[in-house]
Amino acid sequence: MMDWTDRHCRHFHRLMTRRAMLYTEMVTAPAVIHGPRERLLAYSDTEHPIALQLGGSDPVELAQAVRLAAPYGYDEVNLNVGCPSDRVQSGCFGAVLMERPGLVADCVAAMIDNSAVPVTVKCRIGVDDQDPEQVLPHFLEKVSAAGVTHFIIHARKAWLKGLSPKENRDIPPLDYPLVLRMKQQFPRLTICINGGITSLDQAKEFLDQGLDGVMLGRAAYHDPASVLIGADALWGASAGGGAGRDALQTVDDMRPYIVAHLASGGRLHQITRHMLGLFHGRPGARGWRRVLSDQANRPGAGLDVLDAALDELHANGA
Repeated sequence: MMDWTDRHCRHFHRLMTRRAMLYTEMVTAPAVIHGPRERLLAYSDTEHPIALQLGGSDPVELAQAVRLAAPYGYDEVNLNVGCPSDRVQSGCFGAVLMERPGLVADCVAAMIDNSAVPVTVKCRIGVDDQDPEQVLPHFLEKVSAAGVTHFIIHARKAWLKGLSPKENRDIPPLDYPLVLRMKQQFPRLTICINGGITSLDQAKEFLDQGLDGVMLGRAAYHDPASVLIGADALWGASAGGGAGRDALQTVDDMRPYIVAHLASGGRLHQITRHMLGLFHGRPGARGWRRVLSDQANRPGAGLDVLDAALDELHANGA
């Protein structure tokens, strides 16, 4: 979710769910060490619970990144062993690490030694010509022996040769039964599933089958109201609903945040680009998206643009 789940996106999503864990964009360990740390790691306290997603393959660098991130108070640190982009392949991290479970074990051991919060791993079921039936259980066994007890498994292979990152999100077939078998084979581990899940009903089916959690990425971004408002009910009746009672209430709840961002010199489109899908499938959604897309990037754009987008929505009966 690089370039997607920035702090503005996460604040917006938190208004719709109190309980769901939010994940940062993947940040590389070298970037944490040498880059603009405050810009990369700072977030609002309203975003909790929140996990820092790291990329890297050097145990020393990852340990240092975890130490540097500690003062920011994340609730979890996640090592990404699933991203298939060219950038991560050239840096020997992300999904390519599925071929090197021993190195992943060394990385997470170093991270755990330097972290006061849980260290988790997000992975694929395999890459390229690997046999997931053999590779995935070996990977889980090797990495869990290093101390990780929580895995998020994207139920697709990553084809590092021949497919683009976008194609890797759709073309390799999903193997949900394999992930379910991993939970049966490793009952002591927390196993969450990811990949192609688009609704709360689908998520509940996986929970009912014994999985410990469900991660939604693109669906939560492109149709946030459908999969985030109401998500807290998956924790039971006592959890209550999302803080945003509905999509329109969520827009109102965003207003103070937008005003503060504009007052600090920010641009409207930096926030509203994450809100384009809020009314997905509803009458007027196209007009809502058009106004925000066309006008939020103009100099001086403010809440008047948000109101104009809402007028388009209401004019079409929403």
